[in-house]
Amino acid sequence: MATAAAVMRGAVPAARRSTFFTGTPEIYFAKAIDNSRLVKVEDPGRNREMKQFGTALAVLFLLVFTYAWQHFRAVEYGYQIESAKRALGNLTEMNRALRLEDASLRDPERIDVIARRMGLVPLEPGQVIRMDTAYTDSNAPVMARAEPVMVLAGH
Repeated sequence: MATAAAVMRGAVPAARRSTFFTGTPEIYFAKAIDNSRLVKVEDPGRNREMKQFGTALAVLFLLVFTYAWQHFRAVEYGYQIESAKRALGNLTEMNRALRLEDASLRDPERIDVIARRMGLVPLEPGQVIRMDTAYTDSNAPVMARAEPVMVLAGH
């Protein structure tokens, strides 16, 4: 009979088989446990180990944080230095261009050409009157005098 049931069980697909018996039923019992009288005993060795571990972890964190802070500050300073170098290069180029423009504007030949276009003519002797000396008579002879000459280097 057992062999016939085994043969029948193999012949019927698992999807069509219905089992009436699933095993022993599980029963749960609630048990109240009172832990209010338990006292935790502190382990001094464990406390010492935890303090050492915490201190080592804090020191490691500080070292890593300090390294990272220095690294990021160095990178930031590098960007600032490059920006300052770029600004210095721009200002140097602008200074060179302004000096070139100043030199071209001070060119005596250019000034003479512009003055002649405006209708100005070269000075005639006696046209320049010095305002630092007192003249009582415009036709009176003037005593010649020598003024100290200042020589500027590079001009």
